[in-house]
Amino acid sequence: MTGEPKSSAGGRLLTLAAWTVLVLGLWLWGREITDVRPLPSAQAGSMFGISLPVAHAPLPGAALPQRVDVPSIGVRAPVVPRGLDAQGAIDPPPYDRPGTVGWWQGGTRPGAAGTALLVGHVDTASKPAVFYGLSSAKPGDEVRVVRDDGSTAEFTVEDVQVYERSSFDAHKAYGPRVTGRAELRLVTCGGTYDKVAKQYTANVVVSAYLTGVESPRRA
Repeated sequence: MTGEPKSSAGGRLLTLAAWTVLVLGLWLWGREITDVRPLPSAQAGSMFGISLPVAHAPLPGAALPQRVDVPSIGVRAPVVPRGLDAQGAIDPPPYDRPGTVGWWQGGTRPGAAGTALLVGHVDTASKPAVFYGLSSAKPGDEVRVVRDDGSTAEFTVEDVQVYERSSFDAHKAYGPRVTGRAELRLVTCGGTYDKVAKQYTANVVVSAYLTGVESPRRA
């Protein structure tokens, strides 16, 4: 996602239209999460020709995300809960905090069973933002989500996809890969920037699943 404060004239803005497809996908995903069919998934260890770890059992769902780290692309960012605005669109991370990641609080908490969603801007009018390098993530990369109970949910990337807005499929983007797993999606804008429409033409979606947990440190 990209944007700057509405008070800054002449810059690229994250318009409501830029979020429309994402919001529609979230609405469909949330509305049908109880009956959406899992997407086909190869066994861990055979996907993409590399060895992927076995999934860890989901964690208790009470803890909230505080920070997300993706070491392979240099991301270490605070996480803030986001909901829907008055128009029914997802409220993005604040424009004046391009290094912040938003967690869609209407969905799953990272580490719990289901699919948790983290969204972030790709750039601003003048510089890269938190998820600028997201499209370069690779299967096998680690994603760590620090939770407010002191634990860290450790995820492994299994897939990186670019979905064109014109043919966006909510089930492919957000549907669970394997029933009962704790999964994570990291989402930002991708494709090319349309200067007329003032939005990007696609979304980058990184899919990961829970493979470990670091327990809270005892004093």
